[in-house]
Amino acid sequence: MGLGRKRQVGSLMRDYKITLSEYRNSVKVPWRKLAGKPFGCSRWLPGGRALPLGWHVATTSPDSKARASLMVDILVSEAVRGPAIDALAREWNLVEDVQAAEDPERLAAYLPTIRAWIVRNRTQVTADALAKAPCLQVVGRAGVGLDNIDCQAAERAGVVVAFTPRENSLSVAELAIGLMIAWLRHLPKADRHVREGGWDRPRFLGGELAGRRLGIVGLGRIGCLVAERAAVFGMDVVGYDAYVSADDPRLDEYGIQWVPWNELLETSDIISCHVPLTPETRHLIDADALGRMKPTALLVNTARGEIVDEAALLAVLKEGRIAGAALDVREREPPEVGALEQLDNVLLTPHIGAFTHEAQERVVTAVAEDVARVLRGEPARQVVGRARPER
Repeated sequence: MGLGRKRQVGSLMRDYKITLSEYRNSVKVPWRKLAGKPFGCSRWLPGGRALPLGWHVATTSPDSKARASLMVDILVSEAVRGPAIDALAREWNLVEDVQAAEDPERLAAYLPTIRAWIVRNRTQVTADALAKAPCLQVVGRAGVGLDNIDCQAAERAGVVVAFTPRENSLSVAELAIGLMIAWLRHLPKADRHVREGGWDRPRFLGGELAGRRLGIVGLGRIGCLVAERAAVFGMDVVGYDAYVSADDPRLDEYGIQWVPWNELLETSDIISCHVPLTPETRHLIDADALGRMKPTALLVNTARGEIVDEAALLAVLKEGRIAGAALDVREREPPEVGALEQLDNVLLTPHIGAFTHEAQERVVTAVAEDVARVLRGEPARQVVGRARPER
C-alpha cells in the first residue's frame, strides 16, 4: 500500500472508527439503487452507513439490519463470476457474499428481499430457507448436481430451479479419462521424482488404456461422453444404469454394451462413476461392491463423493483388494487430511471436474441467462420442474 493510500485508509479509519481487521473482512456491495434510492456508494459500514463511491476501502460486512435494508434482487452466495454475472449486476441489485454459504445468520438477512439466488454446490437451499424468502422467484444452480437444493420444496413454493445439465459435461468426461491415464502412467509420482532430481525410468512402468475393460456406472450425458472417448483409446466399454434398458439406442451410438451390475463390478479393469447423488446411489460403491471388483481394478469417481463409502474404500485399498482409486470428489468437502491422503495408490483432485475456462463460461452464461429470463417474466430454459414462478 502506497503512502497516499495509507493516508486515505487512515483518514477513513479515524472518521468512521474502522479497524484494520474490519477492513480486511469486508463485503463489497455494488453501486446500485439500494432500498429504492440511488446511493453513491460502493461499501457499507455497520448500521447501514456508506462510504463514498470511489473509495475502495472497506469496513466490516453489513450487520443483519443493514443487509436486510439493501433490497437485494440477486444474491450470489458462492464464487460464480464472469461477464454474464456482470450483465445481471447492471440490470438488477446484485450482491456476491460467499460467506453466506456457510453462515446461516448471514444468509437469513438476505432472504426476505431476494428475487433470485445463484449457488454452486456448497449453499444449502432448504425448505426452511425457501420459506423465509417470500420474494424468491428463481434459484440458479451453476452446475449439474442438485443434491444441495430441496427441489420438491421449491416446486411447492412456486420457485423455479434452473441448472446447467450440459454445460460442464465435456470437461468432467475429459477429467475422468485424464485421471485414468494419470493413474496408469504414474504421472504425479513421475513429476515429483524428476523435480527432486531423479531419472529412474523403469520405476514408472505403467499401463495402457487400450485393451482394458471400462465399466461406466451411470449412462447419462457424462457417462456417454466418457464411453465415446474411451472407445477411441481402444477400450472395451460396458455400462450399467438402473434407468437405462439394454435396448436403449444410445448404447449403440456410444459403443456401450449394457451389462448387469454384478458383471460390471466383476469384469471391469476400470470402473468410472457418473451417477447423480440420490438416496438410491448414496454408498452405491459399498463394501459389497468393492469386494466384487478385480484385485487389479481402478475406481474413478468424478460424480459425487457420497456415492462411494470412503471407509470401505480405504479398507480395500490398504489390504490390496483393488489396485487403486482416482477421486475428484469426496464424502465431505473439503475433506480433512486423513488415511486416504497417505496412500500411494490413490490419486486425488479437489472437485475440479467442471473447472475449465470453457465449461465455466458456458455454465455461468447459461445460469445467468435463465435467471434474467425469469426476472423479466419469461420462462427459464433449463429447469427442474416449473419454468415460471408461481408466487
